Amino acid sequence: MAAILHALLKEMEQLPPQERRIAEVILESPSVITQLSIKELAEKSGTSPATVTRFCKSRHFRGFPDFKMKLAAETSQPSGVNTYQDIVAGNSLTTIVEAIEANHLASITDTTRLLDMERLEESIRLLCRARRVDLYGVATSSIVTQDFYQKLIRIGVSCTAFSDGHMQVTSASSLGAEDVAFAVSYSGETQDTIDALVCAKEHGASTISLTSYGHNTLASIADIPLFTSSLEQGMRRGDMASRIALLHVIDILFTGMVSQDFERFVPRLDGSYEQVQRVKLRNGG
Repeated sequence: MAAILHALLKEMEQLPPQERRIAEVILESPSVITQLSIKELAEKSGTSPATVTRFCKSRHFRGFPDFKMKLAAETSQPSGVNTYQDIVAGNSLTTIVEAIEANHLASITDTTRLLDMERLEESIRLLCRARRVDLYGVATSSIVTQDFYQKLIRIGVSCTAFSDGHMQVTSASSLGAEDVAFAVSYSGETQDTIDALVCAKEHGASTISLTSYGHNTLASIADIPLFTSSLEQGMRRGDMASRIALLHVIDILFTGMVSQDFERFVPRLDGSYEQVQRVKLRNGG
């Protein structure tokens, strides 16, 4: 099932009655929906064009045309492409290798189809000009923020990655209008990370979230919500494909930053590499 449809299915019981009718119509015939006008979908669901627009925007789309475009991209995939394979007792090593490869590839593909280019560009612009960047993430998400931290440090961006909830809020309270708080939580419901992002926003910092696709608290707080695939289910026990999806977005952001401010960042990147190589040679590494 496409990430958008999967997220709708999970949200169904919490949706207001009118939005639930829209979701039911979409889930019943997703390929047909991509051919309808906003007025036609409103009529089929017994709602109004304004309700359809509100439904799309509450799911972080720019409107019905944007929703249709991303849904069409997902539903055009051949059957089975987005099927994740869980851990099964007694599988051969060959089968395990193939399953993990398929899961990671599917996660990257699903995530790429959910990316909003305008939000990515705005995130890159904010990160490039930030006086300071705070990175927040707990548990597996902290691995992702540490990866971003080591990338940003190499190009001279002033940043720190925090995994402790108290330190996240402490740092967030010292941010200002020239700073960026970047929060990672696959579920979007990690309370420590939510508290830190709220604090950063209250103190005037620009805020960016990176979560799985769907309605979640962290994304609703952030100035710029970015999303990854939400399809990983059984494999979620190991945070495998979800971690790959998060790192995929981090790599895109970092590469976008270096490309956008090439003259400033590339000499720093080259310089940091050369310094590390000198240390390795001196230490016989």
